[in-house]
Amino acid sequence: MVTQIIELEKPKLKNPIFIEGLPGVGNVGRIAAGYLAEELKAVKFAELLSSHFMPFILLHQNSVAHVLKNEFYYWKAKKKGQRDLIILIGDSQSTTQEGHYEIVETILNYIKKFGVKEMFTLGGLSIGEQVKEPKVVGAANDESLIKKYSKYGIDFDSGGKVGTIVGASGLLIGFGKYHGIKGVCLLGETSGFPIIPDHRSAEVVLKVLIKILNVQIDTSKIEKKVKEMEEFMKKIESVEMKAISQLLKAQKPKEEKLTYIG
Repeated sequence: MVTQIIELEKPKLKNPIFIEGLPGVGNVGRIAAGYLAEELKAVKFAELLSSHFMPFILLHQNSVAHVLKNEFYYWKAKKKGQRDLIILIGDSQSTTQEGHYEIVETILNYIKKFGVKEMFTLGGLSIGEQVKEPKVVGAANDESLIKKYSKYGIDFDSGGKVGTIVGASGLLIGFGKYHGIKGVCLLGETSGFPIIPDHRSAEVVLKVLIKILNVQIDTSKIEKKVKEMEEFMKKIESVEMKAISQLLKAQKPKEEKLTYIG
């Protein structure tokens, strides 16, 4: 196996918007997308498995095995002014550069089948310190989107501050344009500690996103939900860090490390 998608259901969707939120700095994207999917009661319809994820399984307290995966959820629009949604959340991103490109290409080819023409990717922007009111910084693969979404309070003038977006959040909008999919990456300012979930940053990203999507959800419970999932997220990250450390000790460094993953 390299990368594959296992379908559990084949939903019929009309002009859906794709939302991506995978683990990264502050787990901002993962928290925001996961909370959105839960509050909307979105339905899981597919799983992405890849040998580019870390080679281990997690055991729950009841000894049930958990394989690292990404999950696709769908939600059908309920009223005028809304669009159907496809939401991608998951346990991990690729641990290899080749894997990032392969997984992103697999995702793009898959969501195209549902007629996706627009996407929002979610992540954290490491600024090295905590802020009381984090900003949402944006990047887009089409200039028309900057004009369209600036009214939602997204800062599109900080490209120099961002510099690079490593991982799925950046690659999806970067390669999305070659698939005919316009995309915006929403980055919440965060202190930059990957193992510490930043619910405050995730909340500001989520509030911007739900305005754009014209959906109503209660964001007041986000801190409580983060605490509930924190132990599981930290367990994954802790095991990954140990595994990466062992691999680095066994191999000579061949390439420059990248410090930011959206």
